[in-house]
Amino acid sequence: MIPAHTALTLNNSPTLLHYLAESMTQRYLEVALPVPLRSVFTYAVPDSFNGEELVGRRVLVPFRNRPTVGVGLAVTEQAPETKRIKEIAELLDPLPALPPKLIDLGRWISRYYLTPIGETLRAMLPPEVELRHDREYCLTDTGRAYLQALAAEKEITDVEKAELEFLRAFDLEEPGAKDHPVRSARVRRMPGGEAAAERFVRRGYLTAREVARRRKTRMQKIVAWRTDAPDRPAGEPEKRVREVLTAAQVPLPLEVLLEKASVTTLVIKRLESAGMLLTWEEPLIPGEDAWDTDFAPPANVLNTEQKQVLAEIWRWIVADKFEAALLHGVTGSGKTEVYMGAIEATLSRGKNAIVLVPEIALTLWLGRLVRACFGATVATLHSGLPDVERAREWWRVRRGEARVVVGTRSAVFAPLENLGLLIVDEEQESSYKQEETPRYHGRDTAVYRARLEGAVALLGSATPSLETYHNARSGKYQLLELTARVANRPLADVHVVDLREEFRRAQKAAPVSESLRAAIALRLEEKTQAMILINRRGYSWSSLCRSCGAFVQCENCSIALTYHKSRQRLECHYCGYTIRPPKQCPKCRAEYMYFVGDGAERVEEYLHEHFPNARIARLDRDTVRTKREYQQVLGAFADGKLDVLVGTQMVAKGHDFQRVTLVGVVAADLALGLPDFRAAERTFQLLTQVAGRAGRGELSGEVLVETHYPEHYAIQLAAKQDYVSFYEKEAHFRRMLHYPPFTALASILVRDRKIENAIRWSRALAAYFAPFEERGVKVLGPAAAPLARLRKEYRYQFLLKSPQRSALSQALSGALEFCAKKEIPETSVIVDVDPASLF
Repeated sequence: MIPAHTALTLNNSPTLLHYLAESMTQRYLEVALPVPLRSVFTYAVPDSFNGEELVGRRVLVPFRNRPTVGVGLAVTEQAPETKRIKEIAELLDPLPALPPKLIDLGRWISRYYLTPIGETLRAMLPPEVELRHDREYCLTDTGRAYLQALAAEKEITDVEKAELEFLRAFDLEEPGAKDHPVRSARVRRMPGGEAAAERFVRRGYLTAREVARRRKTRMQKIVAWRTDAPDRPAGEPEKRVREVLTAAQVPLPLEVLLEKASVTTLVIKRLESAGMLLTWEEPLIPGEDAWDTDFAPPANVLNTEQKQVLAEIWRWIVADKFEAALLHGVTGSGKTEVYMGAIEATLSRGKNAIVLVPEIALTLWLGRLVRACFGATVATLHSGLPDVERAREWWRVRRGEARVVVGTRSAVFAPLENLGLLIVDEEQESSYKQEETPRYHGRDTAVYRARLEGAVALLGSATPSLETYHNARSGKYQLLELTARVANRPLADVHVVDLREEFRRAQKAAPVSESLRAAIALRLEEKTQAMILINRRGYSWSSLCRSCGAFVQCENCSIALTYHKSRQRLECHYCGYTIRPPKQCPKCRAEYMYFVGDGAERVEEYLHEHFPNARIARLDRDTVRTKREYQQVLGAFADGKLDVLVGTQMVAKGHDFQRVTLVGVVAADLALGLPDFRAAERTFQLLTQVAGRAGRGELSGEVLVETHYPEHYAIQLAAKQDYVSFYEKEAHFRRMLHYPPFTALASILVRDRKIENAIRWSRALAAYFAPFEERGVKVLGPAAAPLARLRKEYRYQFLLKSPQRSALSQALSGALEFCAKKEIPETSVIVDVDPASLF
């Protein structure tokens, strides 16, 4: 119903005519929900939401009796065929979370990588910090009758007595009590907890439902000194409060004031009661990161090559059209300075920029540098941030308060509008490939987003992936090259240590070779620094029975457990299963258990034993979990407070430590034995990258590479740091064996907890794929996956190869339709387009 004053002006107001038409027509919204279903869902739009922009908006809707957050995709007036149409419950945000071009990007990812649109868009959204999901229980009529029957019984068993006490908590006496819910938080405090409640749900005595409630915003008290305060403070604590607030010249959070003035809350209350302070509440936000305090970016002067490269990038940015380019520069050639210049050019044109890095550790270094150059307009996005902080940064970007985003893979979805530049640093890294749905590649997604936005995509690396370098050489991408290090510093000398010869001389194996140990001793003498790379976590690879030869395996996965000495645990790095190291073999009961292989923890211990006075630290996922821990370890090494840093591949790329003169690579050939066509490429890239950490300052560098296979071309060419020769040799093998970049590749994994189901479904898919052999699609499999069992699921794998991507896409999309017809669960068939790993 329209108010009378509105009706009087209808003839003169097209807006109100539109309002009237809208209010009389029922509208429907197609919503993408984060569920593994390849469809969208239609909901009725309540009249109260008329006039609201719904496309790209986060909406709260009921789905299968639980509140779910989805994204609006399209508004329609055509009613769906379904009779019961549920309504949208709530709009979560004051503006659409996803701009139109991000929705277009999501649709492309859904088509190209064959992932449900709802799960794709979920990866683009900020964490749901506004909502708290809960479960509520209510007593049913059946439950009430059972409760009354128990209460009437004179003699009941102990079990029935426990049930009586439990159900009484749900039986409230006031009118309508049977519909009064009891929250899960209260249920958890009851004997038996939620497990008992769920048993009563199955018996029909209780009902359960999922609810979503808005969280309360965390607030903090802000304190300011009143300039018109009636009296001056008399005591010393009160004077300190006044001095701190006066010196700050701005109001301070209560916690900060208490710390700086060294007073208690009683002092603040006295001053507040005396009318000397003003206080109020504000939303809690974290203070300045101490990591950024007093950091000044280095004042580097660009050399001729850098200036030429930057001039070319400037030309593309000014042209305001899509361009993709590979910046191929040797380690230490100053690619970061080129990135900074490109960002400056983008901002000067009124456009925005995204910088992607492969590791969270690199966001700390590069993020600090970018913030030092461009100030508060920079936001950081990665999974290592707490949800509240990540959501706050995400919304800063969406509201236009940040113009530059630095982050890991998912930052490619940063909701920046008017995008002019996307930088993908270390573009070859496999961590850019998402290993869970949606299985997108951050690098390729960045290139496609740049195409949508008419922006420049700049891919940087000293060791580009074969796909990217092939695109650059074939003309699909532009090729920019930096052939020399900054200030013409020489590349580090690389020496290959043959571990076979070392063993012949010493007649024993050690975690670190004699040559590397002597080189570390020399650096300690010279007061410089060393980095030791071993790409294995833990103390030992596993525990082996010397009697029967069996490894101690994970009970959920077909993988040997890794030994962690600090925790005295054997652990699976895939599912998290842990046990204490057994004293007897689980298979033959023999007592001859032996730890096999050395990991980063063992190498660190060995170095502590041989260099007890050295300051040694380790950087891997076992020692650093949070942003603060990363900062502490890396900051200490950069400040010269550590002599030796042992680490996994976290230390191999992107870092710039001026006093590192030695890099040692332990077990450099580990990856060469893996059943993956990228094994040689990964080995070459890792060795070349880690070699680039040495000699980046005024001091020359040396690299020692330990291997049992010194003849392998990946190791030989990495020692020479000759990327072009490696590309030519590896590309020759790839071309002959029909692997990327010369062939489109996809992996299909069939999995289930019952091996019979996995085998049956694999055979059905094999029959479906058979005709595609004649259509230019090579089908390998089904065969047991390299990890044949993972998280209690049996896995069988297909590999599909085709020189024509359209033929491959047709086979894959048809396979998903075939699975739907055969009622094979969607979650049991995983399609991975352009897989980075065959594991």
